[in-house]
Amino acid sequence: MKAPATMPSSPAISVVVPLYNEEDNVVELQAQIATALTGLDYELVLVDDGSTDATVSRVQRDERVRVLEFAHNAGQSAAMHAGIHQSLGEIIVTLDGDLQNDPADIPAMVAKLQEGFDLVCGYRAKRKDTPFKRLQSRIANGVRSRFIGDHVRDTGCTLKVMRRECREALLLFNGMHRFIPALIRNMDFRVTEMPVNHRPRVHGVSKYGFGNRAWRATCDMFGVRWLNSRRTRYRLKN
Repeated sequence: MKAPATMPSSPAISVVVPLYNEEDNVVELQAQIATALTGLDYELVLVDDGSTDATVSRVQRDERVRVLEFAHNAGQSAAMHAGIHQSLGEIIVTLDGDLQNDPADIPAMVAKLQEGFDLVCGYRAKRKDTPFKRLQSRIANGVRSRFIGDHVRDTGCTLKVMRRECREALLLFNGMHRFIPALIRNMDFRVTEMPVNHRPRVHGVSKYGFGNRAWRATCDMFGVRWLNSRRTRYRLKN
């Protein structure tokens, strides 16, 4: 009788990166992640959000890398949701594909998670953006944190580290990625934050402006506040 095939073991860490037209960044991003996570057991989950450039063809593929390709552009929230829910690791890391997040911050954030937290959110202490963009984000973050009580100063920072069970809190809607801390905290998970490095964009252009960032996020706050007021969580006895 033929012996059953053994299933590959799950990695300790899954790194999820949404990509949209990042052909000039993806190779360097992979190299930086590999350097930052040297000696750690991880997989890299790249989610291509319907790129129209050569992003997918430039991905450096090996046994650590999985690529999820959307048939069409569905937005950052969809890409984040898909990557997080396809992850195999007990710890899930999310970061942007534009090289503004620094993968070198990941080990310290994983260590912070081990102090007893379920989600560690990075905040950009020294942002490398225009003064108007910094002011816009500061106002939006302040209003959002006060209105929905997520107690996070920079929800726009994609660099986050969470335990896999946190993903049960993430309901997919357009704009979900801005409210990950609020959704997770509302389900009684333990959330903290720590400062992380932020770098200026070198290649490509930002996918967001005032209309699809501040205004839309402000509208979404009302929906998230209502949703969080109605949600509940249960656990079965062991």
